[in-house]
Amino acid sequence: MSINQHKSYTKLEVEHPIWEHTFTVAPLVIIGSKENSGFDLAPKHMACPMGFGNYFGFVCTPEHNTYGNIKENGEFTVSFPRPEQILATSISASPRNDAISKSEGIVAALPTIKASIVDAPLVAGAYLYLECELFKIIDGFDKNSLITGKIKAAYTHNDYMRVSDSDEGEQLLKNHLLAYIAPGRFAEISATNNFPYPKDFKR
Repeated sequence: MSINQHKSYTKLEVEHPIWEHTFTVAPLVIIGSKENSGFDLAPKHMACPMGFGNYFGFVCTPEHNTYGNIKENGEFTVSFPRPEQILATSISASPRNDAISKSEGIVAALPTIKASIVDAPLVAGAYLYLECELFKIIDGFDKNSLITGKIKAAYTHNDYMRVSDSDEGEQLLKNHLLAYIAPGRFAEISATNNFPYPKDFKR
């Protein structure tokens, strides 16, 4: 039996985007960038490491200021918020106001700290920080683009630092992770299990 004959599945029409018809799990990060004389913060969920090296990328659109900021300044920051920071993460997505810049109206209202080498803010209290130099931008995913950066500095909170002799399950039970459940939901991850790799598995 082929998949198109299976009664438990519904075929999605690929003439239109399929992502609104089911749920997927993604990280949730906040991208910081320099914007004119101020700064910008923007949440992104289409984001992940670019391979096993020190590269990170996320999907954006040229219609957003984040794209132009990074293209002009050649750098950006990434903050991985904790579950209790979901409201701050949501506020960073607030629309712009013509009467006041986003830097003055939104970014200034959020608790931030300075990055060590990149001229862009980090969200205070996050568990992982990346400071990235623009690597390359790949346009052409319809109206979207992939922005990639080389990580030049990184910091993790001590509670989230992996230590070889620690119980990782217990560590995550105490220090939860934030996940975005697309479209439009989020989850707090605390219960985890070891992945059942095959014997002698190597990446």
